[in-house]
Amino acid sequence: MADFHTQFSCIFDVGTAENAAHAEMIRGEFAAELDRDEGETLGFDMEIDHASGPGALWIHSDEYGSPEHVIRFVLRCAAYLNLGGLWGFTWSHSCSKPRIDAFGGGAHVLDLGSGATVADIDCSNFIYEQLARVEGNIQLAASKGEGSQP
Repeated sequence: MADFHTQFSCIFDVGTAENAAHAEMIRGEFAAELDRDEGETLGFDMEIDHASGPGALWIHSDEYGSPEHVIRFVLRCAAYLNLGGLWGFTWSHSCSKPRIDAFGGGAHVLDLGSGATVADIDCSNFIYEQLARVEGNIQLAASKGEGSQP
C-alpha cells in the first residue's frame, strides 16, 4: 500500500509575541471549527520559531498537510491582526511508492491586506494546462492549414 504525503515548512511572521499568542488562539478556534463543521483535523502544526523572531510562526506538516488550511488560517490571522504585505509558501506532494499523478506540489502568494490571492500554481494542473495549450495551438495551426508541427 502506498502512503501519500503533503509536506511544507514555512514562516509566517505576525510581528510580536502578543500577535503570536492571538494567532495561537485563532488556530485553536479554527481547529475546533474544522472538527465541528467539516469533520476534519487541522492540516498543519505550528510553533513559535524564537530564532526567527518573537512573532515568527513556524507552520509545517511532516506527512498529511493541508495547504488550504494554511491559507485559511493565515487569512484569518491577517484580518484579525490587521496585517499587510505579501506572504506565500510552497508545498510538495509525494508518495512512498511510484504512482501515476502522486507527485507534485504548489505555491500560493497572498496579499494579506486585501485577503486576495496574488498568484498560485499547482504543478499537476500546470502540466495539463501547458499540454492542452500546446495541443490547442497545434490543432489551431492545422485548421488554418499551417501544418501540425509546433
